Amino acid sequence: MIVRGLATAALALALGACASLGVTTTTGTADRPPAPPPRTTFATPHRERAETFRREGDLRRALDEWKIALTIDPSDAVAREGAAKVQAEIDAGVATRLKQGREALARGAQLDARRHFLAVLALDPANKVAFDALRTEVRDVRFISHTVRAGDTLASLALRYYGDRSRSEVIWEVNQLSRNPRLTPGMVVRIPEIPGLPFAHERTTAPAAPATPTDSARTAATPPPAPEAAPPPEVDPRLAEARDAMDKGEYTMALADIEQVLAANPRNTEGTDLKKAALYGLGKAQLNERKFDESYQTLTQLTRLAPNYEDSPALLQQARTRLVQQRYSEGLRYYREEKLEEAIAEWRAVLVLDPRHPSARKNIEQAERILKQLEERRQK
Repeated sequence: MIVRGLATAALALALGACASLGVTTTTGTADRPPAPPPRTTFATPHRERAETFRREGDLRRALDEWKIALTIDPSDAVAREGAAKVQAEIDAGVATRLKQGREALARGAQLDARRHFLAVLALDPANKVAFDALRTEVRDVRFISHTVRAGDTLASLALRYYGDRSRSEVIWEVNQLSRNPRLTPGMVVRIPEIPGLPFAHERTTAPAAPATPTDSARTAATPPPAPEAAPPPEVDPRLAEARDAMDKGEYTMALADIEQVLAANPRNTEGTDLKKAALYGLGKAQLNERKFDESYQTLTQLTRLAPNYEDSPALLQQARTRLVQQRYSEGLRYYREEKLEEAIAEWRAVLVLDPRHPSARKNIEQAERILKQLEERRQK
């Protein structure tokens, strides 16, 4: 809560001349245009990031940036319009993907349906229709990650895993490859299990016909050839590099490798487990380094992926509490320096993290009253 000294300062600010303040005004001169309000200055980086994410097709992050800009400056018409446009794009994309997913289910294309419903959740993580469809209607499909070697083609991979070169279209579709793709060594492709058709190396051979006495004697002398061993599972070298980076505490570098693996195969369980561990290690390290904002973002990402991973809920709460204290204290510092716009921006950020904060809202109201009084006095 603002101390009595600040209340006295508020009265002095309201009655004093504008020239005695360190608050930046928007009044210009004949040879100098008016400076933008500090609140607009704080919102500008978020508006720029929102436009960048939108151009890159990352609509969810674009919407988050527009919302932050609006939190800093609720009167920002550009941010409000930008958020509305992105939300409309998200809604349209969700509707299209849901329709495509339903159509894929109707024709029995399980892999296609899964891809569309997952795309819906990427745009709208809380979409119940897509979540329920994945949980109850789309059959689980197993994948093998294959690291391409010299000479590999889609046809040769189809022959290896399905025993049928004509199945190469399945591999092409799942990996969203270009027409007539060129597979390069080191590239990772996903090989999906076709429902009802086990992988070639997992099929059992048909039982042999009953042996005749002559056959029995010959069999006793010559043992049957051993069945061909199943090829060992492919190990993506980037996961090994990620583990090495984590051992050195280089969590950001590890996450970069892991994200590449998961982009090629979202169902890679080893990659997912490593991602959880890397996010946990990074968030904890950032918290220890007092990088509360970064730690809060990292641990939030982890809890979305795995809500009860280790003690991440407690660490997230700790990062949030420290970040609230840090932002609130920054607001008080700006207030003491008579930088009211900056103080208001910090306290608005506090309310985003803790809408029930006992003092931030009152502080904002008092600072805004002072600004209003100053503006009225300036106009007289």
